[in-house]
Amino acid sequence: MSQKKAFALRIDADKLAALEKWAADEFRSTNGQIEWIIDKALRSAGRLKEKQEQKPQNP
Repeated sequence: MSQKKAFALRIDADKLAALEKWAADEFRSTNGQIEWIIDKALRSAGRLKEKQEQKPQNP
């Protein structure tokens, strides 16, 4: 599991309210929703490497 780092995010009240509503609609925390949005944007832009699945080796 990757290590998570904390940082402060300054965001206007209207955007935060929209994020909180969107997160609630999808049964996520606001933080989880922000992570999901960032992850989706990074993958779409080709800036995040796909994690390689570890396949079990045959003995």
